[in-house]
Amino acid sequence: MIEFSREGAIWQATINRPDKANSLTHEMLVNLAQFMEDAQSARAVILTGNGKVFSAGADLKEAQAGLAVSDIWERLSGAIAALPGLSICALNGTLAGGAMGMALACDLRIAVPDAKFFYPVMKLGFLPQPSDPARMSALIGPSRTKLILMGGQRVTAEEALMFGLVDRIVTSEELLGTAHAIAEDTLAASPSIATGIKAMCDVAPRPTELP
Repeated sequence: MIEFSREGAIWQATINRPDKANSLTHEMLVNLAQFMEDAQSARAVILTGNGKVFSAGADLKEAQAGLAVSDIWERLSGAIAALPGLSICALNGTLAGGAMGMALACDLRIAVPDAKFFYPVMKLGFLPQPSDPARMSALIGPSRTKLILMGGQRVTAEEALMFGLVDRIVTSEELLGTAHAIAEDTLAASPSIATGIKAMCDVAPRPTELP
């Protein structure tokens, strides 16, 4: 249910459970985490999904059995955040629930126009994964983070672009091509220069949230 591929120095993971809205089981999350942990030599990593939904979050039955509070989510997002190469989340559709963490951990997020973003963790009676609020706040500011996490609001792709939650909106036909095109400059550069720039960007001060 996760497809893995390598095209030169670009590694790609594709969530492939469209009949279940790409909801994630523990096994799928472990496979994704292992892939990201193994991708230290990749110059670029692309994370995407098949179908009209990127991921609805945890598989409902497994969430009720404890997956919603498992530390595997943090293992996965931590592995993505630790990648030395450029990580791109190519959002083929809606991003919901715990799946938000893997997208937040990526360096870049591009989305299709009809994607929506929501994280109904409080409504379901859970805390978000520990690193998710901080990563979201770093991107869109604390007020907008509370709008999503506490206000339970669904954010459209256009709003997500305005907030800074996504970096570009492209058609579904252009999605993967755009992700690969963005990665090309990284691949053309010296590995030490590319990883050096990423390290410098990751410690740069964040801009103040706009009103």
